[in-house]
Amino acid sequence: MKKILLPIALFSIMLIEAQAFYGKEDKKLQVGVNLQHNATSLHVSYDYGLGENISLGIGTAYAIGLPEDLSADFSDRLDLKARFNANIGNVLNIDNNFGFYPGLSFSLKNFGGHVGARYFFTDGFGIYSEANFPLARYKPGDLTPSEKLHNQFTISFGTVFNFN
Repeated sequence: MKKILLPIALFSIMLIEAQAFYGKEDKKLQVGVNLQHNATSLHVSYDYGLGENISLGIGTAYAIGLPEDLSADFSDRLDLKARFNANIGNVLNIDNNFGFYPGLSFSLKNFGGHVGARYFFTDGFGIYSEANFPLARYKPGDLTPSEKLHNQFTISFGTVFNFN
């Protein structure tokens, strides 16, 4: 009986049709980890669809796992971002479950960009990966070690939840 039910269950999962970006009023919550030089950060972001391919959102990263020689208080570890995404997965037409989005972010520490991808296994659950990079920092000149935490290239990955 198990030999029959397992293939049926796996086949049923493959038939589930999820969609990466629904457009207007689409809501996505991403929870994951940020990998960067001298720290690992917790990463959380929320995006809300304004139109067929555009979303706005908010994101945060909190640096943990710092080396002992790097002193950083709460405000140095925390970064808060306003996000703009161009969700172009449907333009690329790779797969309904796959979403691709380049975007811009305005944070407490810098102005930056990001490029990300999401893949949904079901309508409500998937995985994401995102590359974040600073384009301009607000403070000219040399940065202190704690200011460098959020002014560098990072890779994020984790789970994404869809609330449609």
